[in-house]
Amino acid sequence: MTAPSTFGLSSEARNLHWLLTNLVEEVPGIQSVAVVSSDGLLLLSSDHSRNDAARGGGDDRPAGPRGSSADLATIVSGIGSLTLGAAKLMQYGGVKHTMVAMDEGSLFVMSISDGSLLGVHGLADCDMSVVAYHMALFVGRAGHVLTPELRSELRTSLTAAPAGSTR
Repeated sequence: MTAPSTFGLSSEARNLHWLLTNLVEEVPGIQSVAVVSSDGLLLLSSDHSRNDAARGGGDDRPAGPRGSSADLATIVSGIGSLTLGAAKLMQYGGVKHTMVAMDEGSLFVMSISDGSLLGVHGLADCDMSVVAYHMALFVGRAGHVLTPELRSELRTSLTAAPAGSTR
């Protein structure tokens, strides 16, 4: 997988990009990953790199779910909102993680400490326990640095990326 451009980003933002890239590269069966803010906005995604790889970057994995990283962010945000509403209705406290197993793949959603969500789209044969473990590591490492300032920087970097950029 080709690493996204992190030129001009703070060290915290570059570190999050590195953690996300590591998650995708080191865990077998992961197709795409998105970090979504508590208000449903995409903050960080592996799709940009996956699309670059599909154009000849050497990664032989499929490009992930149909549509863009914004589509994955919408799905992750919707699932997060639905499960949070269910937990409140049932009065069982906060939601830690959600898994949706499908015939051809899986979707994992895990809460990050600030209300943001980490969503992972995996192949049907991925080891769910390995994916969940690595997601928990990502959340543990990323949760404390995902400040409002960093979320703003990440949103700005996504919207400022020119067409065809690997950001």
